[in-house]
Amino acid sequence: MPTNKNIKSALESLIFVWGDPLEAKVAAELFNLPLVDILSYFRELIGDYEERGSGLRIREMDKSFQLCTNPENDDYIQRLCTPVKEKRLTQAALEVLAVIAYRQPVTKGEIDSIRGVKSDRVLEGLTRKELILECGRSNAIGRPILYGTTSNFLAQFGFETLDDLPQIEDIGTIVLSDNFLGADELTTQQIEISLNEG
Repeated sequence: MPTNKNIKSALESLIFVWGDPLEAKVAAELFNLPLVDILSYFRELIGDYEERGSGLRIREMDKSFQLCTNPENDDYIQRLCTPVKEKRLTQAALEVLAVIAYRQPVTKGEIDSIRGVKSDRVLEGLTRKELILECGRSNAIGRPILYGTTSNFLAQFGFETLDDLPQIEDIGTIVLSDNFLGADELTTQQIEISLNEG
């Protein structure tokens, strides 16, 4: 039976090779261990990296784990890397994404009702960017599609879980306000997410 040190070493290798967030339940199946044990090993690794002040970090997002760089080194990384063309989300896309994030699972009709305009093309774009996905069907007449956010949404906005979203009492009021795109209440990460062209 592998030791704790061996398991942590293997998990470290797995998230390095995998690149994308690795679900703890997938790792648990690989090791034939309970999910709670794998979560514990991953969280110990997070502590190990932080304790030694590593240039790498492991971040947790909804019980998935990903290797990333230490945010304190962002300036140096930006200086090294060749600037890439960025494509910002439009105000319409940010509005739809905010409605879905706070109201999920939500139908297109509900989104349109909150925004006051059709959202078909925006939903298609957000789906292509893998920020939202279809997560079932409503029991309402016609059984419309329900939309929710993805783990990629969490990663792009720097959230571990949806519980990290800032508290907003009435998302409809925020979305319809004239200064939604520049609202001081929302962080730059939340309202000005930049996605690489690809």
